[in-house]
Amino acid sequence: MSQGDVLKLAQDAIRTILMVSAPMLLFSLVVGLIVSIIQAITQIQEATLAFVPKIVAVLLSLVIFGPWILKVITQFTSNLLTNINLYIQ
Repeated sequence: MSQGDVLKLAQDAIRTILMVSAPMLLFSLVVGLIVSIIQAITQIQEATLAFVPKIVAVLLSLVIFGPWILKVITQFTSNLLTNINLYIQ
């Protein structure tokens, strides 16, 4: 296995991780921003107030994007196992 193969495998793994985690992170970011704006407007400075909406947003994004996430992970794993003979040499 050459150095280029290792770098390509690492690049594919990192790309897959970023693609899979992006929906949850974006939902959490948007909800956190909205809650922060509401807190600034109402001057409620409760630190724990943002956690519950963020958790709900992440769970909702998992429900919405779950099938797509499963497809991406399955494709990556299938590709990895299909080409395993290239990595063993």
